[in-house]
Amino acid sequence: MARKNPFAKIIDDDTRTIDEDKRPSRPVSDYAAKGASRSLLKSLDELAARADKLVEGETIVELEPELIDASFVRDRRADDEAEFNQLLERIRERGQDSPILVRPNPKSAGRYMVVFGHRRWKVAQALGRKVRAVVKDIQDREHVLALGQENAARADVPFIDRALFAADVVRLRYDDDNAIILSALSIDRTTLSKMLSVAGLPSPILDAIGQAKNVGRDRWYELKLLLDSPANQERALETIREDAFPALSSEARFDFLVRKLKSKPSRRQTQTSKRNWTPQDSALSAEISAEGKKFTLALKAKTSDARAFGEYLSENLDRLYEDFRRETIPQETGG
Repeated sequence: MARKNPFAKIIDDDTRTIDEDKRPSRPVSDYAAKGASRSLLKSLDELAARADKLVEGETIVELEPELIDASFVRDRRADDEAEFNQLLERIRERGQDSPILVRPNPKSAGRYMVVFGHRRWKVAQALGRKVRAVVKDIQDREHVLALGQENAARADVPFIDRALFAADVVRLRYDDDNAIILSALSIDRTTLSKMLSVAGLPSPILDAIGQAKNVGRDRWYELKLLLDSPANQERALETIREDAFPALSSEARFDFLVRKLKSKPSRRQTQTSKRNWTPQDSALSAEISAEGKKFTLALKAKTSDARAFGEYLSENLDRLYEDFRRETIPQETGG
């Protein structure tokens, strides 16, 4: 069974962004149209034209999974265990319907690199079977375009995985205006900007949340805005360390964290005690308050007695403190 060409309409104006709002993306021709960008777009046209024959009508061979290496860019951070097991059982029962696409590994003679079809390759490894594949000698840019476009055609790829894939490609700096990744994922610049900002969130937080497959672009970007606050980042790191957090599903972890960051931080209630003191002659009075680790003594009088008594206390603080230490701290006794 021939697989639909993953490069089809790679720079077609009718290409649409796969996201929760299903809105059409801008045509790639809108991204850049002059100078070096024009030259790059022309090269993308040529890559797309070459790609028309990448899979369809090509000879399918069977390869040992051990001779194949993973892609140099990741399209998914992790496989959903349930989905992987379903695919494994399906292939076990009726075989591998669609071939994967591999290329000769440019850094290791005699080996191959997966372009797309990682899960089918892993299933072949698990089953101890050869994997059906089309082998094409393509360059890195074509590799990125094929992998991105193949995933753009799949609705089950989580947004966070698309975002991290986009960030990986941007770091490779194939171009100065990101036309390659815009074409690969069929997205506009606004979406790419949001993807990159989400992908830049602290790794411990992203790893703790996981794929959150049902969480789309807008909600991930909402979390990003919440985490712009350093205080919220600290709260997030504390939250993911809670014992109950890992037990939640990925989507539940996401929801729990967002609710926590939107709620007002709880403040510890500090007990405050206040009392008044007046001597027998009532010549002055003292207001005494204790709050946490703070103790305040305020003297008041109609005459100068408050000031005079205050000066007396100040001058005798050393002696008073020594008396306090002797009375409150047990003395060591000799053995």
